[in-house]
Amino acid sequence: MSRSFHEEDRLEPSYDAALVRRLLAFLRPYRAGVALALVLLLASAALQLTGPTTTRLAIDRAIPAHDRGLLGLLAAAFALALVLEFAVEYAQTMLTARIGQRAMQDLRMALFGKLQRLPIAFYDRNPVGRLMTRVTSDVEALNELFTTGVVALLGDAMALTAIVVWMLVVDWRLALAAFLVLPGIALVAQRFRVRLGQAYREIRVRLARINAFLQEHLTGMRVVQLFGAERRTAAVHETVNREHLVAHLASIRVFAAFFPALEVLIAVALASLLLAGGHLVREGTLTVGVLAAFLQLARRFFQPMQDLAEKLNAVQAAVASSERIFRLLDEPEAAAPRGGARAHAAARGALAFEDVWFRYAEDQDWVLRGVSFAVQPGQTFALVGHTGAGKTTILSLLLRWYDVQRGRITVDGMDLRELPPADLRALVGFVPQDVFLFTGDVRANVALERGLPPGAADAALARVGASHLADRRLGERGAQVSVGERQLLAFARALAGNPAILVLDEATSSVDAEAEARVQAATEELMRGRTGLVVAHRLSTVQHADQILVLHQGRVAERGTHRELLTVGGLYQALYELQLGAQSPAVA
Repeated sequence: MSRSFHEEDRLEPSYDAALVRRLLAFLRPYRAGVALALVLLLASAALQLTGPTTTRLAIDRAIPAHDRGLLGLLAAAFALALVLEFAVEYAQTMLTARIGQRAMQDLRMALFGKLQRLPIAFYDRNPVGRLMTRVTSDVEALNELFTTGVVALLGDAMALTAIVVWMLVVDWRLALAAFLVLPGIALVAQRFRVRLGQAYREIRVRLARINAFLQEHLTGMRVVQLFGAERRTAAVHETVNREHLVAHLASIRVFAAFFPALEVLIAVALASLLLAGGHLVREGTLTVGVLAAFLQLARRFFQPMQDLAEKLNAVQAAVASSERIFRLLDEPEAAAPRGGARAHAAARGALAFEDVWFRYAEDQDWVLRGVSFAVQPGQTFALVGHTGAGKTTILSLLLRWYDVQRGRITVDGMDLRELPPADLRALVGFVPQDVFLFTGDVRANVALERGLPPGAADAALARVGASHLADRRLGERGAQVSVGERQLLAFARALAGNPAILVLDEATSSVDAEAEARVQAATEELMRGRTGLVVAHRLSTVQHADQILVLHQGRVAERGTHRELLTVGGLYQALYELQLGAQSPAVA
């Protein structure tokens, strides 16, 4: 059974220490703050010994000797320790939270930068909702790790170390009695860690699937309502939501088993401590003050273990999230230029496809089979053919959204694979069929922060006859403009960059006759003095092209001018007659 597009790959549990090392790399820029936080943790661990120490001295010395001065001094020392502990923990919490937030900001920037460098083929395989999960909720899980989990674990480790040393120094016999249950606690904690890790991995998979489903169906809500698919869509959402619930309930069952087991083991430890301590007190080899201090320390010793579930909650959620975050960061990026070629500022725009073969996957058929043609500077070539003939694929290869498997594509004699992406983007202007507009004003949508000269956006809008749109404010995806106006904005966006090569992907296929006339006028303005490559279903829009290439099953089946192809009487004539109802070449 094939895997659904929204089904995320399940990752095998990886080595946690390796993940932790990669996570800690994001703390390197803040090593001074981390060092200060560790000092504060050490101070906090030392202050936690003040209470048991003052308790022991009060019971064994001050009270038997009726020494009120010593008792008052011990009480003052204990109160001062509490105030200092509050101040230290406050400073440590603020410091670690700030470091964690800055590290997470760096991680989000790294993820977004990575997403911008990944090839378009990656987005063909991964739904947007899943990627949003990586940048939002997965990073937030790591934030919990940095701001609470790691700090709490380090603090507990330091406190436990200080308590263990104190207990062994004061009376090793009582210490051993308290430590009898540690192997059992370690075993329970290990099983809990493994099972919780599995549960959180499953939760991350289900959450990503929910986000991917929501993103797709909220974006396509018009289609859902238009075709009355609300009930079916709700049923699918109920399924993915229920799967997410089942995954969460599995983690709850792990917690439900862990807490009682831990409580029993801690109770056994306290009981053994009381039995051993009582026996030693009766023999006169142990004072009541030492036993009271041990009982107080034992509570502090086992408290972190009782909090272990909450800490492991954050740690395991972060581990499950970090596995997927680092998998994304390890995705191969678009191939770097093979050579040191740079596009000349005065590019001519000569374009050539040389025996190009391409397929989208190794197990699929070839989409293009030995395609060859050359476009001279200033010429316009049109690509026509039935759906699936390879027209849009040719444009995608020219834009280098994908790389050819055989042959090569050149611009001014330079292989596209040798050009830096920025140079290629400056050379080629693209007008897609489905124009994407960002939220904001029209001028910003035309300029797109490309460092254009002042007034370039307004000049481009004027040249395509869209000056009346310049002051518009656009909502999400530019819903306030018509299809024809979208196309005009796309033309202005391409024109503003003054490209040497212009690529049009069925720019008039979705507009009415009036809008088509405006778009056609914009096309003529945009094409003037530029090399053009046009994909069109409406043959009426490409009749004046210098050459028309007729694609069939991934090959160039025919080529020539509009009149030459009609004279031949092949595929082009069949397409022409089908669309325009022409009865003979003479009609043209």
